[in-house]
Amino acid sequence: MARLFGTDGVRGLANRDITAELSLGLAQAAAQILGASAREAGRRPVAVLARDPRISGEFISAAVAAGLASSGVDVLEAGVLPTPAAAFLIADVGADFGVMISASHNSAPDNGIKFFAHGGTKLPDELEDEIEAALAGEKLAPVGGEVGRIRRFSDAEDRYIVHLLGSLPHRLDGLHVVIDCAHGAAAGVSPEAFSVAGAKVTVIGNDPDGMNINDGVGSTHLDSLAAAVVIHGADLGIAHDGDADRCLAVDGQGNIIDGDQIMAILAVSMAERGVLKDRTLVATVMSNLGLRVAMAENDITMLETRVGDRYVLEAMNEKDFSLGGEQSGHVIMRAFATTGDGILTGLHLASELARTGKTLGELASVMSVYPQILVNVPGVDKSGVETDEVIAQAVRDAEAELGDTGRVLLRPSGTEPLVRVMVEAADQHTADRLAHELAGIVRERHSL
Repeated sequence: MARLFGTDGVRGLANRDITAELSLGLAQAAAQILGASAREAGRRPVAVLARDPRISGEFISAAVAAGLASSGVDVLEAGVLPTPAAAFLIADVGADFGVMISASHNSAPDNGIKFFAHGGTKLPDELEDEIEAALAGEKLAPVGGEVGRIRRFSDAEDRYIVHLLGSLPHRLDGLHVVIDCAHGAAAGVSPEAFSVAGAKVTVIGNDPDGMNINDGVGSTHLDSLAAAVVIHGADLGIAHDGDADRCLAVDGQGNIIDGDQIMAILAVSMAERGVLKDRTLVATVMSNLGLRVAMAENDITMLETRVGDRYVLEAMNEKDFSLGGEQSGHVIMRAFATTGDGILTGLHLASELARTGKTLGELASVMSVYPQILVNVPGVDKSGVETDEVIAQAVRDAEAELGDTGRVLLRPSGTEPLVRVMVEAADQHTADRLAHELAGIVRERHSL
């Protein structure tokens, strides 16, 4: 039987995969597992609940709130907020755990349920497995005054903005920033945070209606942001995804600056300022080869993890490292956040421009980007791909052709029903050819 939890919580088509019944049951199971320590200490568990603005989040969050309260958990309902804001608030108010309703960068019909532990950290696989097992077990059913209360978290947004501003090493006065909020959870927070920090702000993608989240805007659709930066003569553009845990950027000429380049800029800056712990950056196996080269040239160690910012964070926590993230724009600044935070990242990136007086293009030149192509192969049975010897041999053949000038990564997605094929090479033609050849083999052997 397939595992219910994926790389980033439970995700799927709302009202088909993510139903009201499943939402209620998951909340009841989480209350049992994540609220155990509070009950053992003789007090009622407290949980923070937030969501992004997609329409299905309304009924899903209502079901989650009902499941928690009916299990004796007091719920602080924060409404529409970024995922990293929910994680911060859990720690800030000392809640026992939290729940975020979001499908991140996915389209509006999808949704998801993500749990955070005490302190605002993502759950390890083992704890998620306990929650999944508890779905089939007996639920908590307190009565009378022992049931939980659901209260509005009235100052949630203000608390988060104050936290963001308090993290900045340099104000943003004099900078003009275009912010793309992806019609998502950043719309109410990111423009205000940048403005209060001193920047002149132009905003796009900030009219969420429940169905337009990530629709042609945000970190997966950067053309509109690039055009807006050039038209307005801005210094840079910042793009978030639907739940604002990602940040990608655009320089003043409209060139895209991805998560690897952002990490390179921040890592070099932090190393120069003596705040990059052990001069180490934590990144995933998906990061560009150019990031590894840039870090080596700046005497910075790069530690690799599995794909997923939860695994980056686990590696960071193990040795107290201060910076890590993913090419997709999940960047974790551990002194200020327990998860990827797109608004925090964008603020610190802009702060580096203000601190140095350099353009974003100049800062990004610290890293040369190797040609890379990522091909998504949908409509395949991804369960058998990693054990298919024919595919494994094709990957070995491609790696032999590339030698030291590139690499291949083929893996099932942890959040979507597809297989990802990534190839880096010294030239774009070779990367394209090998990636599509491998994708064709996957499609031929595992099509549904």
